[in-house]
Amino acid sequence: MMENIYLNKITQGDCIEVLKNIPSKSVDLIFADPPYNLQLKNELQRPDQSQVDGVFDDWDKFSSFTEYDSFTRNWLSECSRVLKDNGTIWVIGSYHNIFRVGTILQDLKYWILNDIVWIKSNPMPNFKGTRFNNAHETMIWASKSEKSKFTFHYKSLKTFNDDLQMRSDWYLPLCTGAERLKINGVKAHSTQKPEELLYRVILATSNVGDVVLDPFSGSGTTAAVAKKLGRKFIGIEKEQKYIDISNERLSEINPLETEILEYEVEWKMPKIPFGSLIESKLIFPGEFLFSKDKKNLALVLADGSLKTTELTASIHKVSATILNKTNNNGWTYWYVERDRKLISIDDIRKLYYENFLKL
Repeated sequence: MMENIYLNKITQGDCIEVLKNIPSKSVDLIFADPPYNLQLKNELQRPDQSQVDGVFDDWDKFSSFTEYDSFTRNWLSECSRVLKDNGTIWVIGSYHNIFRVGTILQDLKYWILNDIVWIKSNPMPNFKGTRFNNAHETMIWASKSEKSKFTFHYKSLKTFNDDLQMRSDWYLPLCTGAERLKINGVKAHSTQKPEELLYRVILATSNVGDVVLDPFSGSGTTAAVAKKLGRKFIGIEKEQKYIDISNERLSEINPLETEILEYEVEWKMPKIPFGSLIESKLIFPGEFLFSKDKKNLALVLADGSLKTTELTASIHKVSATILNKTNNNGWTYWYVERDRKLISIDDIRKLYYENFLKL
């Protein structure tokens, strides 16, 4: 069972081989930070001749674009298999690889939803001065197919962003300071991503309890943020030294309380017919509904329609006619009198939900 072998742990091994053992359609969200194939051939130096701590690791080296494309196609194919029908995948990259990744994603029938530009507020300078300062990376967000009913917490992200629609350009700093994992004073992983980046990704496109997979776990940022946000995680990593620092990192994380993680701004009242309030005896046939100022009233009929001197129709149609509108929300227009006080029928509907529908 996946729950015993892979869940909530970092598994050592080649990502393609480990992915082959994960059950199909068992993962809700994937965040992949694959090798970028930077093709660096020489050491980078600053103007003062000091060495730049770049990415020269063996795992980022491929003999050709053909080899890199084959590798990319293989791991993305396995990710598609393990991803649930309504799941999504994020892949981050730079100009060295992201366009090749995007082509392969589309070839494999993923449906691209957005490309997000992570604009680094503290990018590494271009020391040679021969090109523009490379100050961003690109993330592709894609669903498993065009028909996927994917998770996206639009309202929560808008609230997160001071009631402004979240844009596709994200200004976030590189991972630095105390967050940067180090071994004997040297950074533990050359491409550690900031937790802020993963926080936004996981918060926006998954739910509490979902399974989040990272096939290139590295320093364990995805797993760490997933755990903090009440998600389950699966990490895959080749090198034991990275697994060791990830496990140490994970041991210090306590998940947030469930009530803190609830997406209350996303909640919508389930569809409840006005007639259900009559059947449950919260509204009675023969009584009157009133506008808030009591200038208009309508008689409740047994079939749930309202009757005025001019019209017999639904709560919505009657209120729209009174207001001389094409449409109107009758739930917020009409009130019922209880104990000499007017109560919105929308509040009566909420009472129905609490007593008859809520589990």
